[in-house]
Formats: sequence, structure tokens, C-alpha cells
Amino acid sequence: MRVDDLAPAPGSRKRAKRVGRGIAGKGGKTAGRGTKGQRARNTVARGFEGGQMPLKQRVPKLRGFNNPFRVEYSPVNLHQLSKLGASTVDIDSLVAAGLVRKGAFVKVLAHGSIDTKVDVTVHAVSAAARAAIEAAGGSVTLVELPFRAEGRAGRPAAQGNQFMNR
Repeated sequence: MRVDDLAPAPGSRKRAKRVGRGIAGKGGKTAGRGTKGQRARNTVARGFEGGQMPLKQRVPKLRGFNNPFRVEYSPVNLHQLSKLGASTVDIDSLVAAGLVRKGAFVKVLAHGSIDTKVDVTVHAVSAAARAAIEAAGGSVTLVELPFRAEGRAGRPAAQGNQFMNR
């Protein structure tokens, strides 16, 4: 068998119907377009929807990208931790102080300074904030994010459902 021998199976390719070849021929005269009107005269533009706002104008332009896996943190700065005056700071104490909302993921940032020893338990912390807290004699403990925890729904963290409990 050679390339020039290749051919489709017999009967698999049907010839195109030649229309508009006179009244006697099948598909003659109106050629399957009906009688009169815009569509019979072949004057309808591509995408024309009869006066309705066309799809290409109804759909908004692509503006940016929404990452479904983005984790949104509520920031808490070092100067806010020092104002609390507590030796241990966790998410519940920050909610009670009104610094974050209940159920929010908390990240400590290094804006301001801290002089007292504070043990911090949050979801995330910046490297500069961790260094400042540890330089003051405190410690940082990270809380596992619920959708990244091991064993969710019997699956390891890499295969877990990231959309649950956001």
C-alpha cells in the first residue's frame, strides 16, 4: 500500500448538492432558501442575530483572571500585636480584639515593631515579621489551612478538594 493508493471507504463521502441550477433540477429556483426576504437574498452578515444585541457584544471583554486557588489572608501588623499586650496571640484573640473577622485566614506582616515576647499562632507570617517576633524572644506557630490538611475526605493533601471550607 502506498500513500497515493489511500482512499476513503466506498459510500462514505457524499457529493455536495448543487443547488440553483434551474427550475427543472432538484434544488432549483429558490435553492432551499424559501421565498423572498433577507436570508433568501444572501445579505445577512455573519453573527447577525436579527437586531438582537450580538453575542460578541453581549459577552464582556476578558478582564483579568480569577485564580480559584487563591488564598485571601487578613493582614495583622506587628504594631497591632504589640498594642494587644498579650503574651500569647492566636486567631480567636485577634477576632475578639476586632482585628480580623471570624473564619478569616490570618497573616502577620512586619509593619511596625514589637518589643515584648509574644507567642503567635496564625495561618501565615512574613519572613521579616517572623524574624522580628523571634528577635523579641517570641515564637511563631503556623496553623494548617483546612483545605490543605492531610487526610481530607480520605485523600492526601495534594489530591484534596481545594474548594471546600473557603
